[in-house]
Amino acid sequence: MLRVITCLLVATAAAEHVREFTVRENARASTLVGHLGDELPDAAPPYTIVPVPGSAVNDDLRIDPHTGEIRTRLPLDRENRDHYALVAIPASGDNIRVVVRVLDENDNAPTFPTPVMNVEFSENTPRDVKRKLNPAKDQDLGAFNTQRYNIVSGNTDNAFRLSSHRERDGVLYLDLQINGFLDRETTDHYQLVIEALDGGTPPLRGTMTVNITILDVNDNPPVFAESVYSATIPENATVGTPVLKVSATDLDTGENGLIEYSINRRQSDKENMFKIDPETGEIIVNKALDFETKELHELVVVARDKGAQPLETTAFVSIRVTDVNDNQPTIDVIFLSDDATPKISESAQLDEFVARISVHDPDSKTEYANVNVTLSGGDGHFDLRTHDNIIYLVVVALPLDREARSSYTLNVVATDKGSPPLHASRIISLRVTDVNDNAPVFAESEYKASVPEAAAPGTPVVQVSAIDADEGDNSEIRYSLLPTPQSDWFAIDERSGLVTTKTRVDCETNPMPRLTVVAQDRGNPPMSTTVPLIVTVLDVNDNEPIFDQSFYNVTVSESEAVGSCILKHPTLLNSCYEINHKSKVNPTSESVSHSILPEVNYSTGIIRQ
Repeated sequence: MLRVITCLLVATAAAEHVREFTVRENARASTLVGHLGDELPDAAPPYTIVPVPGSAVNDDLRIDPHTGEIRTRLPLDRENRDHYALVAIPASGDNIRVVVRVLDENDNAPTFPTPVMNVEFSENTPRDVKRKLNPAKDQDLGAFNTQRYNIVSGNTDNAFRLSSHRERDGVLYLDLQINGFLDRETTDHYQLVIEALDGGTPPLRGTMTVNITILDVNDNPPVFAESVYSATIPENATVGTPVLKVSATDLDTGENGLIEYSINRRQSDKENMFKIDPETGEIIVNKALDFETKELHELVVVARDKGAQPLETTAFVSIRVTDVNDNQPTIDVIFLSDDATPKISESAQLDEFVARISVHDPDSKTEYANVNVTLSGGDGHFDLRTHDNIIYLVVVALPLDREARSSYTLNVVATDKGSPPLHASRIISLRVTDVNDNAPVFAESEYKASVPEAAAPGTPVVQVSAIDADEGDNSEIRYSLLPTPQSDWFAIDERSGLVTTKTRVDCETNPMPRLTVVAQDRGNPPMSTTVPLIVTVLDVNDNEPIFDQSFYNVTVSESEAVGSCILKHPTLLNSCYEINHKSKVNPTSESVSHSILPEVNYSTGIIRQ
């Protein structure tokens, strides 16, 4: 059957009537839409109804094929289906193409996609800056669609306004604009209720809540609770003692509102007498205070926020230090030596000045306090003199001897008149300087030595040694030999005292030369000491005997016994010429004359024939 109808439709498509009916949406069921055959006498019923596929004609409309009456089966919804299409085939005549259009009614309010929207603005956002908001959409058409937007509530101080524009898609787009100046510190949050209205009478509405957060900008410096702070604290307050606490606030938030405290060291408290907790603002003692040094401390305290471009402000803090009787007298010593060091020469005369002492009590407002000064130590070699109880002089009281004692420890004690009295002391380590008052002293009172007469030049003979009780140049010793007979045979090292041979020595010239060694210090003027040095020259057999003459003539009686001395050498001890054999004698003469070549026995010194 459907196939036949389709063929009929195709066959008659060229000749057909077109009817268009309208019906309002939401009309109650069975509402009359119209009649198919009205004004078409050639298209009489009955009709065959052929719905356009997908048009839901049979579901939503009731068409009577015998009368051609069209009624609604149920209330129609234009937003669901805005028209219906069908073809009515009469028993005779041309086909009728029917379109039933559903007329819009204002049955849909504008609807925002979300009921709540969150928006952020920095508080320094310029006027007229926009933020896009989600637009409301209305399924109705034309005047029944969204027509305008209003801010219903929450727009404190008229801070915002709305603007809208419609684009080709028919949607009325919405913008939120800055209408004034935002200040987060005044209002940090807005909750706008925005309504969308359509063109119905009365209009339908849809609402959306817009939560606007005002973001902080670091536009507020910290503010101190007071511009000037003051406090008092005793001078004996210990390090760490709290003095006072400053406080500042910052209207900004986050890092912009976090405050850090500091002391401006360039303008105040360069000595770091105080320090401040950077977080709490508490000022505490950082170093020992002294009323006598400084009574009033004025600090410049800075409060700075932690913004990217920090802002800061300052306050003045006045801290007054109160006096406490906590100061001992002070002792000032000026040494009266040539270089102002604690020393005195051992040659100092009695009453010679050693040092000048002055005493001051910081607790006293006068230049010199009523202070008693005493001196101890030094075993009586020093004394303290004063004429006015203001200036004291340390003087020499007994002769000094550096070699006996090279330093003294003196103790100066100053006692004030307070109750209880306070004491101060000063230790003076006084050095006694040397003068050249001691000559060198040899280790021995006499030196003896021996040397072979065959010794080569440079042969060590003996080493002498002396010491000097003085110090420095006054104790540095140089050795020398005094000119004496045969002193040129010897030499002495001036630093070590080693005596050596300078030339060859000769026992036959002087078997025991006596030398005088000099030890002299380098003081000014120098002092010296001498010591004898006796050198024994050991003989060696380096000389043969020498006769006075090469020929002797002796007359000997023939009766002289063997061993009789016939000739004695005048230079050789116990040397004589003896008869050691019988001489042949001329019987006619009583004596015999002999020419003798002497022969000396060196072991006995006897000249024999």
